[in-house]
Amino acid sequence: MSQYNDYGGGGGFLQGGSPYSASGSPSGARSKEASHSLRPLTVAQVIKATQAHADAEWTVDEMEIGQITIVGQVVTVQSQTTNCVYWIDDGTGRIEARHWVDSSSEEDAGKWGGIEESMYVRVTGALKTFGNKRYINANHIRVATDPHEIYFHILETIAVTLMVDRGQSSLHGQPAAPSRGAGVSAYTNQSHTTTNINDQFSYLPPLQQKIARFISSQPRSDEGVHVSVIARATGSDGDAEKISEALDKLMDEGLVYSTIDDSHFNIST
Repeated sequence: MSQYNDYGGGGGFLQGGSPYSASGSPSGARSKEASHSLRPLTVAQVIKATQAHADAEWTVDEMEIGQITIVGQVVTVQSQTTNCVYWIDDGTGRIEARHWVDSSSEEDAGKWGGIEESMYVRVTGALKTFGNKRYINANHIRVATDPHEIYFHILETIAVTLMVDRGQSSLHGQPAAPSRGAGVSAYTNQSHTTTNINDQFSYLPPLQQKIARFISSQPRSDEGVHVSVIARATGSDGDAEKISEALDKLMDEGLVYSTIDDSHFNIST
């Protein structure tokens, strides 16, 4: 099957302990966990997201959201000096996704190149507003080459929405079974024991496993972990290209995302 057999949005169907489950933790703690997770949404849900005030967190279904991911078709691409704007339509609505251009960086040009009109893409980022207009501040965009990814994303969005509304039991009718390697969700809130972390990332190549496990083991912060710290911890000092490639793959999988800049990363789980 395609390299997107878990479809890059995080893969897998919602194991037990998800931050979106109505059981297992107080609503306040659940909301905070969810705000640090990767939430799959439709464009219609993004458009309906609300804020209590300008500096408040965005909420969908009364649940705080942090990083979000959508899948849709590129309607237009508008390249400008400081940013590039993509209009994305997923059939439920249309929204702007943009990334800010670092013209001095060849890596930036390679990372964002190749996106053209009519392509289907997965966008990961945070919801922002400018001039009363909301948009997705994208930290990652890639082409969705597997047609099944579109349907997978729709089903995953429905599953999470039902979980928020009715709780974990609405999907399973009983406690969820343990995770199955490649079926692990990128927004599932796994327990941070060594055993669970090992199980969660065991299907990844060795370097990606090391990176994901290391970031998971670090204290949670909005800033994330700097790439130099990751390199030292995984024994990959001096091999920046391999670290960069592994991080790109993990972002494609929806397992990590960049935070304050392209050198800091957080785990999506």
